[in-house]
Amino acid sequence: MLTITTSKKAIAEQSADCLAFFVEKDAPFSKEMQSMAHTFFPDLHNLMKDREFKGDAKSVLIVPVSGHAHVKNLIFIGLGEKDADKYMNLEAYRRVVGTLVRSADRINAKKVAVELPAVKRFGVDLHDLAKETALTAKLSAYYFHDFHSDKKHHYTIEFELILVHDDSKAVTAGIKEADVIADATNLARHWIDSPPSVATPPHLAAEAKKIAKKYDLKYTVFNEKQVNEMGMGGLAGVSRGSDRDCQFVIMEYHCGKKTAPTIALVGKGITFDSGGLSIKPADSMEAMKDDMSGAAAVIATMQAIAQLKPKVNVVALTPLSENLPSGKATMPGDILRFYNGKTAEVKNTDAEGRLVLADALSYAVKHYKPDAMIDIATLTGACAYALGPFFTGLMSQDKELSKKVQEAAERSGDRVWPLPFHDDYKPAIKSTIADICNIGSRTYRAGAITAGFFLQNFVDDVPWVHLDIAGTAFDVPDLPYYRPAGATGVGVRLFVDLLMNW
Repeated sequence: MLTITTSKKAIAEQSADCLAFFVEKDAPFSKEMQSMAHTFFPDLHNLMKDREFKGDAKSVLIVPVSGHAHVKNLIFIGLGEKDADKYMNLEAYRRVVGTLVRSADRINAKKVAVELPAVKRFGVDLHDLAKETALTAKLSAYYFHDFHSDKKHHYTIEFELILVHDDSKAVTAGIKEADVIADATNLARHWIDSPPSVATPPHLAAEAKKIAKKYDLKYTVFNEKQVNEMGMGGLAGVSRGSDRDCQFVIMEYHCGKKTAPTIALVGKGITFDSGGLSIKPADSMEAMKDDMSGAAAVIATMQAIAQLKPKVNVVALTPLSENLPSGKATMPGDILRFYNGKTAEVKNTDAEGRLVLADALSYAVKHYKPDAMIDIATLTGACAYALGPFFTGLMSQDKELSKKVQEAAERSGDRVWPLPFHDDYKPAIKSTIADICNIGSRTYRAGAITAGFFLQNFVDDVPWVHLDIAGTAFDVPDLPYYRPAGATGVGVRLFVDLLMNW
């Protein structure tokens, strides 16, 4: 297990077997570096030249040390060039931290001391830089190996990372906050990475209940019979094909101030998506255990904010279901009636996420009258193709809320990109036999945007943002703090930042 501590002692005085240094691109060989080289590796400057180490972003130079009581290796990690955009610098730094964790693990380091870089490069204070360092390190150390029978695959990154700085109070506070956010994000990743026969709707509902009980949150769950009785035709319709009961889970955090705003978070929770009777091709089904990534993010966020205690009230709503084919499954051509009374023609049962979200959004509007509402969902392949794996699609017609979400995304690293959400696309979801249709007309294309307009029918006049994480929830390449072919926990960092800075 990776543990993170802080120390005021100079880095050369640390009792660590590995000392790590962040190096700006083409930075001169400073007096501090000369002093350190004199102690541990006198020919360091020439070695850097020979190895052509110039401090390029994520470049690594590992230097073995001999003849020293503690230190066995020096690691130099390139920070790259400074960008004019402070948030680009911060994201680049996250990737550097991920590279450091991988590099230290590769040489079997047991204790790694690293001096935090200057905060002015990143436009944040020391607390936040320490938080980002610790949070990213813990994300980088995540592994999922629950089902390997061979113990050699039960791999964990186990070393102590010491953040060196003379203001240990600010650094300690940053580490403490990072621990909470990282634990929540990695918990969401664990649920998403779990097999769909394990992370079922009842299982996730039980996990949410555990969190609510542990952190004193209000918890409500409705089973499939109650969902039908309440008139949630979308959630009930999607769930028909499965033998497992769907679940509609609500968690509430109250900050103690009656005048505080209420923010609703709604997460899509399809624990496995076969496409229903509009069945997916086999290779498109392989990662469909990740179709509950929105719900996982929302539930995990509640664990984090219950500890960090933002000054807003938060209600999290997660419709949990399996979308499977059977003789009872919803058929293309069926019409479903939702919680707010509206109807939709179902032309494709694989466009099911919007159906379960429709009921959850309607319920949130009626019972909580939130001041703002954000839904998060692995909703459309169209969004994944439009933006790829590095940006979540944002859709909204509320400029103020959109701005808040975008700012939180930039700060947190869960980056978003706004798609044009203009009324020109709205006619795409018209139906001749119901209020709306669950897939957009091919004439309009833009499947991610037309899906957003379907959801807009269920938010009334509440300020609302829709986040499509189809591309960012799973198997994101090239980011050293994530694992290939694994969950990212996208949304948790964003939501925590948004709520803490509301």
